[in-house]
Amino acid sequence: MSADTDVIVDPDTYLTGVPHEAFARLRAESAVIWMDEPAIDRWPAGPGFWGVVRHAEVKEVMRNPSVYSSHLGATQITDPPDRAALEFVRQMMLNQDPPEHSRLRKLLTRAFTPRAIASLEDKINGWARDLVTNVAGRGECDFATDIAADLPLLTLAELFGVPSQDRWLMFDWSNRVIGYQDHEYAVSSRAAADGSTEMARRAIALRPRPDEHARLPDQRTRAGMPDLYAYAHDLGEYKRRNPGEDIMSNLMRELDDSDHDSDDDSDHDTGGRVTVGEFENLFWLFSVAGNETLRNALPGGLLALMSNMDQYRELRADRGLLPRAVDEMLRWWSPVMRFRRTATRDTTLGGTTIRAGDKVVVWFSSANRDERAFAEPDRFDVTREANDHLGFGHGPHYCIGAHLAKVQMRALFTALFDVLGEVEPAGEPVRLRSNFQHGIKHLPIRWR
Repeated sequence: MSADTDVIVDPDTYLTGVPHEAFARLRAESAVIWMDEPAIDRWPAGPGFWGVVRHAEVKEVMRNPSVYSSHLGATQITDPPDRAALEFVRQMMLNQDPPEHSRLRKLLTRAFTPRAIASLEDKINGWARDLVTNVAGRGECDFATDIAADLPLLTLAELFGVPSQDRWLMFDWSNRVIGYQDHEYAVSSRAAADGSTEMARRAIALRPRPDEHARLPDQRTRAGMPDLYAYAHDLGEYKRRNPGEDIMSNLMRELDDSDHDSDDDSDHDTGGRVTVGEFENLFWLFSVAGNETLRNALPGGLLALMSNMDQYRELRADRGLLPRAVDEMLRWWSPVMRFRRTATRDTTLGGTTIRAGDKVVVWFSSANRDERAFAEPDRFDVTREANDHLGFGHGPHYCIGAHLAKVQMRALFTALFDVLGEVEPAGEPVRLRSNFQHGIKHLPIRWR
């Protein structure tokens, strides 16, 4: 392993920031670089993988699932520990290829159309203003936890029909899943709000306890998240009896009765459009992926603005730049830094021969700084027009909630400019220990 690839794979690196200089050196060398796969914490060493670091080749991988599969080995660098674990994660839309991925995505699309999201926009604007107004009199706050964490939770609760008072369960779940390389997130829990539902209280009682080494079971398995799956099951039952117009109610309408009545939770063929396993795993995906990306993009965007005050002031003065600025924040910050695919056959990518079964990992954090795709890629520019960033991926797995996330980002920065005006750092940001999610756990700010 070269020194640069060693740094890139090590989650400790990201406690001080993304190693952009190392990525730039690798991009200058080749579009595709072999990277070793050392043991990290409790996860064993693996066979290694091809790291894709240039923009064009990342797009090529993402748009060709027949060659680069999400299903074969799932989408994390580390292989699932056994066949049963692999079969379990393959039920998730994130780890599927067409046509199964297309079938599930089609069921969800209508909830994320611009027209559907427009009906939520007034509520989102109101929530954003309330969150900022609630801290305005304090003179300082932790932007990451006091403001940015709650807006996606409020929005997701509304979309999914989750009782608002239960929304902090999603915060805990996403901490444990996404922060599995970070000790604080892997073991911490934010208590449910007073007045949480009986469903929430039952789920909380099932939350796994840390072992003698202060470690939880693998949170990326069903056994590691019994509270989430218990809540998904209870929520599904509630939506069956009390359907609404939310996503979970719509999915329950697609659940075949023969599958629902069976005692077997397995992903058997029922003839229905959604199985129990798929329903529960879609809830997992919404609760975690639907929350975490935006929750990190918001403080990441603010940190970019505070690090470039000329851009902050230009954007505050001209709100018409917000759509461009949001895309620039997503390019600059890259909340999701990488995903894995597995080669289905021998192929060539960027002049490099890849064999069937090889792991192929696309690094969005590198592609979004590629000199071949962006003029002055290391400059944060809220007026940037040509911005083919990959902050939400590309191809069949392009984030279904991308438009909704941008609406929330525009709402929150509008509220921040209107209510707080110009803010500045009140301390150093605390970053997530992860080579997967570019996260900020704490971002202290102050204002006059």
